[in-house]
Amino acid sequence: MKATARAHTNIALIKYWGKRDRSLILPMNNSLSLTLDGFYTETTVEFHDYLTADVFYLNNDCITGKAYQRVTSFLDRVREKAGRTDVYAEVHSVNHVPTAAGLASSASGFSALAAAASKAIGMQLNNQELSVLTRQGSGSACRSVYGGFVEWEKGLKEDGSDSHAIPIVPANHWDIRVAAAVMSSDAKKILSREGMERTVNTSSFYPSWVESIPADLITIKKGIMHKDFEKVGSIAEANCLRMHATTLAAHPPFTYWQSTTFLIMEAVRDLRSSGVPAYFTIDAGPNVKVLYLPEDEETVQHKLRSIAGVRDVIVSKPGQGISYV
Repeated sequence: MKATARAHTNIALIKYWGKRDRSLILPMNNSLSLTLDGFYTETTVEFHDYLTADVFYLNNDCITGKAYQRVTSFLDRVREKAGRTDVYAEVHSVNHVPTAAGLASSASGFSALAAAASKAIGMQLNNQELSVLTRQGSGSACRSVYGGFVEWEKGLKEDGSDSHAIPIVPANHWDIRVAAAVMSSDAKKILSREGMERTVNTSSFYPSWVESIPADLITIKKGIMHKDFEKVGSIAEANCLRMHATTLAAHPPFTYWQSTTFLIMEAVRDLRSSGVPAYFTIDAGPNVKVLYLPEDEETVQHKLRSIAGVRDVIVSKPGQGISYV
C-alpha cells in the first residue's frame, strides 16, 4: 500500500478568490491556470496497519500543528472514500516550491498527496474524480491534476461533485514562458484562506470582481486557442490587479505586495514600452510571475535580475499533469 506521485504547481491567469462553501472548498467563480514545469512536489504515501495515527514529513522534517492537521484531515477524506478508515499513513513530501510565499505550494502539494494517497489505498480514480478529491484539500490543487492550460469549473451542485478542473489545451499547445521573480521565501502573514474569507465578507469591491470573471474567461480562452499573446497577457494582468484591489477594500484592509513587487510591475511595463511583450500576474503573495515569449527570454531575465530586492528568477515552461514515480 505505497505510491509516489509528482505534481507541478500552477499559476492562475484568471484568479480563484473566495469560497461559497468552506468545508468542500467550492469557489465563487471559475478560474483558469497554466501548469508550470519549474515548481513541483513529490510525495510518497504508505499505509501501515500498525500505525495509530498519520505521520507527515515535509522536506525531511516531521510536521505537527496546523499543517499536520490539514494533511491528516484530507487523508480522512481519502480513507472514507476508499472505505478503509482502519489504516493510517506515513507521508514523505519533498516540496520544490517556497512554501506559503505566493507560488502555489499547496497546489502541487495537495495534488501530489491526493494522487499518491488514493493510489496507495487502492483506488483507481480517473482524472476528473481525482480533481474532485484534490479540490477538497486545496482548491487550486485541483487544476494541477492536468498539464497546460486548465479551467476549474465552480459547479452548481451542493455536494461539489461537478466542481473540478478540465484541460483547455495540452502542455505542448503553446510555448509560452513564465519567469517567477522571487523576492521572499518567507511564509506570508495572511494565508490565502484567511485573506479570501475576509475579502468575501467585508470587501465592497468583491461583488464587482465576481461579476467580471465570465467575460475575462471568454476572452482569455479565445486568446489561448489562437495563441494571441497580447490578449492573454492583458486579460491576465488586469484580472490580477482587480483581485488584489478587493483586498484593499476589505476590513481591515491588507495587501500581499512588498516594495519590490511594485518595482517588478513597473519593470514589466517598461519592457512593453520598449517593444517587448511581457505581462505580470501575482497570486496571494509578494512574488511576481512574468509572462513572455521564448524569443524574449534573455531580455526579460536580464531586466528582472537587475531589480534590487529580487533574489532569484526561475523560468518555467508549460508543465505536465500528475505523474507516478
